[in-house]
Amino acid sequence: MNRCAVQGVYGSTAVVVSTNLGNADSVCEAIDTIATAGVMCLSPLALPQTSSNVIAGWVAIRYRLRGPNLTVCNGVTSGLDAVAWARNLIIAGRAEAAVVVGVEPAGDVVTKVLGQQSTDAAVAVVLEPADAAASRGARPRATITGYARARNLASALDGAGAAEEGPGGLWLADEAEAAGAGASHPLAARRRIDLQSQLGPLSGALGVLQCAAAAVYLEGGATGNVLATAGSPRHDATAALLLTPPPALRPSTQERGQHP
Repeated sequence: MNRCAVQGVYGSTAVVVSTNLGNADSVCEAIDTIATAGVMCLSPLALPQTSSNVIAGWVAIRYRLRGPNLTVCNGVTSGLDAVAWARNLIIAGRAEAAVVVGVEPAGDVVTKVLGQQSTDAAVAVVLEPADAAASRGARPRATITGYARARNLASALDGAGAAEEGPGGLWLADEAEAAGAGASHPLAARRRIDLQSQLGPLSGALGVLQCAAAAVYLEGGATGNVLATAGSPRHDATAALLLTPPPALRPSTQERGQHP
């Protein structure tokens, strides 16, 4: 493949990273150096690592991805927000595809910031239009149908259109958040999984991991949609992202018991 073709493929691929504490150790190390030895003792080679966008930049350089490049540091909703921003870049024509990475480190610095043991986690998903995937013979695993970020769960669900897509099969949510919805809530019928209760605090990696888990769930032939939510009344916002089976995997209207 010649150079022009390589640029054509990779030049329009965006990188969107979700991380809240990804470079916390580098930032704290720089602060400690300033406090103990002064600003003149900072290494110019280490300073780029204090940028919140250093991970996205490294991924783009390492894999020669020349599309838009950004990092979302948005608290508990960061992962779902990053997926939504990547989707927006594609819809707006700024990118033909996007690599979305959710990553958080484990270590003494992060544990001190969180006040609890952290989880070392990294996950990535690729977003692209369905027709683009079909043109290269790829099989889409899930379709992003709706997304919203709001002050509370009810508003986020409304904004994401969670009630409009029919019955759902899986709800990826915080157990406390799910319990707060109440037994009479329509979501109560869904199967629920709290990834953080099983893996520990995931912070910015949570939403991206939820999307990866949803893709595996839908690819396995499971019925119903997948709803991923992050945030609760104890946070400043809640995000909701609805994923549905791609057209090729959706049951026909007759299989659903509906009329054409």
